[in-house]
Amino acid sequence: MTPKASDENPSPGTRPGDADAVSNPTPEALAQTVDAEVITSNQRVFTGRMGLFVALACILYTGFHIGAMNGVHTLITDALGLPSIDLTEPWRYRLAHVAGGLALGFLLFGARSLPESGADTPLGLIEKGLVALGGAAIMLATVQLGLMWATGDLIETGAPADKHVLAFGYPLVVGTCITLVASWMAPARGKGRISLADTLLAVAAVTAGAYIILHADFLRTRAQVFPHPNDMWAAIAGIILILELTRRLAGLALVIIVAVFIAYGFLGPWLPGVLNHRGYAPARFFAFIYTDNGILGPTTAISSTYIILFITFAAFLQASRVGEYFVNFAFAAAGGARGGPAKVAVFASGLMGMINGTSAGNVVSTGSLTIPLMKKVGYKPQTAASVEAAASSGGQILPPIMGAGAFIMAEITGIAYRDIVIAAIIPAILYFVSVFLMVDKEAIKKGMRGLPRSELPEFSALARRAFLFIPIVILIGALFMGYSVIRAGTLAMGAAAVVSWLTPYRMLGREILYALEIAARMSLQLVAVCAAAGVIVGVIALTGIGVRFSSLLLGFAGQSQLLALVFAMLVSIVLGMGMPTTAAYAVAAAVIAPGLVRMGIEPLTAHFFVFYYAVMSAITPPVALAAYAGAAIAQADPMKTSVESFKIGLAAFVVPFMFFYSEPMLMQGAWHEILHVFVTALFGIYLMVSAVQGWMFGPLNRVLRILTFIGALGMIAGGWTSDLLGLAVAAFVFAVQKRLLTARNAARGLD
Repeated sequence: MTPKASDENPSPGTRPGDADAVSNPTPEALAQTVDAEVITSNQRVFTGRMGLFVALACILYTGFHIGAMNGVHTLITDALGLPSIDLTEPWRYRLAHVAGGLALGFLLFGARSLPESGADTPLGLIEKGLVALGGAAIMLATVQLGLMWATGDLIETGAPADKHVLAFGYPLVVGTCITLVASWMAPARGKGRISLADTLLAVAAVTAGAYIILHADFLRTRAQVFPHPNDMWAAIAGIILILELTRRLAGLALVIIVAVFIAYGFLGPWLPGVLNHRGYAPARFFAFIYTDNGILGPTTAISSTYIILFITFAAFLQASRVGEYFVNFAFAAAGGARGGPAKVAVFASGLMGMINGTSAGNVVSTGSLTIPLMKKVGYKPQTAASVEAAASSGGQILPPIMGAGAFIMAEITGIAYRDIVIAAIIPAILYFVSVFLMVDKEAIKKGMRGLPRSELPEFSALARRAFLFIPIVILIGALFMGYSVIRAGTLAMGAAAVVSWLTPYRMLGREILYALEIAARMSLQLVAVCAAAGVIVGVIALTGIGVRFSSLLLGFAGQSQLLALVFAMLVSIVLGMGMPTTAAYAVAAAVIAPGLVRMGIEPLTAHFFVFYYAVMSAITPPVALAAYAGAAIAQADPMKTSVESFKIGLAAFVVPFMFFYSEPMLMQGAWHEILHVFVTALFGIYLMVSAVQGWMFGPLNRVLRILTFIGALGMIAGGWTSDLLGLAVAAFVFAVQKRLLTARNAARGLD
């Protein structure tokens, strides 16, 4: 199932017909690369038998999740008269999710960048020795676990501390560490070659997961009190593998944050003030972390259900080229306007980002098209990259999917999904209006034009294929009709396949299997990252730092609620750096949201507050993953791009404070209050953009920009007094500008 690099199939991720589109470009082929799979520098692309094996493993991994969530296994066992198997039992299901994801991850992703081709450098004597030693230890632990299962000689509660430790626990951890070092030291092989060290790490991941699955019934009771040493060693091996795969797929930022939290679990007795805790023995600490209080807790619960469900939905859209249609539709609608490609990025990247749940990943997929076109019409490289980053990050706050954020919030808070989606409407509109105005005013200042109509798809032709929006409509409709998220997502997947039959890109058996295959590959980063975030959640639960942080917030609130909110904002951003939205929000919700609720803030408002800042950590310097991804495509300076992204997405850093000061912003209140807040906030957003860009109906000097920004804050605040203040300031700025501008500048500003 994995695409081959040959004349018939030009490059990984391409599909039949793409080569012709590249060599003979047409307006309709403008977005033909959007649905192509992105191959990272350390990703392996197998062919032949190995490619078939990995493809089947990916299909089984995705199929297991979709089937288990929809009860397919029960239907099969009932039809065959077999004993019922509960695949959705939380511990076992989530362990299979994590262990399977780790195994696939190590098979598919190398420890560092892999060469496209060339002769393999043979392993040195040291590397061979490490692989042999580590492999022997891992296989010893695997065989021992197999014997334990076959003979029923499991480690029951109260078993001697040395039972099977020499044959299982020690070899598993030592073998994992040695093999991990070997994978770092081994010379990089070609993308089409398997690594023995990484294969052994995949075996270790399955072994560690299988141990916990077999002992789940015992661990539920003993992990928090008197765990067996083997429980600790299996957990340590699992955590090491989770962090290594996270490093390979998401970089070092999250790994460092997790390492700090792990260190905190042991250093607490020596830390001052709110950070102090009594400390924990290693056995209890690590065994606790690998339970549903930590790694198997809310972050993995979300990644094993909602995230993989909607990644599979996105894969179906990708395989049927519906995503390509979305982008072409945006180009046809806005590509010819001034600064057209940037406006296309705002709409298309927001829509795609809403579905796929990762800002940086969306930047790579849609940004590979929109960023070069933005540069073509006159945007600076860093501006083009920052627009794409801001729009892709904004997709995470765009209802109804919100990058799976809406479902996570519903899961954590118990608030109805419908209420969360409705509450998200006004803030999302304000954000995307602000980004749109940012790029529009930039285009006005630079005198930019759009793309020529001859280079754009024909709108009327695309309008006739509006039925391709049906999967999104069905998803939204099913959710609002009261269907479960899983059922709604499954129906939307089926709809994506069915509507493809009305296009040249019909999804039949092979295409559906391809969608399941790429869904598994697309999900691996989030599987690893959510598991890593689970370590943080576990440390927070074990040490009680969340409760103490709530007390600290209350102390700040006693002095100033605004100060407490600023502190909560900063911590949310820091915790979210280096994480995808879902993991960032889950951690922030565990640490910060309870404190905000104790301050008297409504749970919906508190969770939206931390959610927004967790999302926007992706465009906040210094660790702005979405901005860095865009900078790599645009060949721009990463730090300058992150600062520019922060500027373009500024509304998302201001609006959450209005959740606290003006509840109608979240659709809480009478309709006339909501309308009043919405209209005045829209005007406030316009003033804020004018101040940031230094352009209203013409250029604004520094004093007028400051006054305009003050007026913007007054309008966004939502009170009648602040609105009148904002209007007065805006009227003053407008009058002064009209007086100072020459007729030529005024005409240019209104052009």
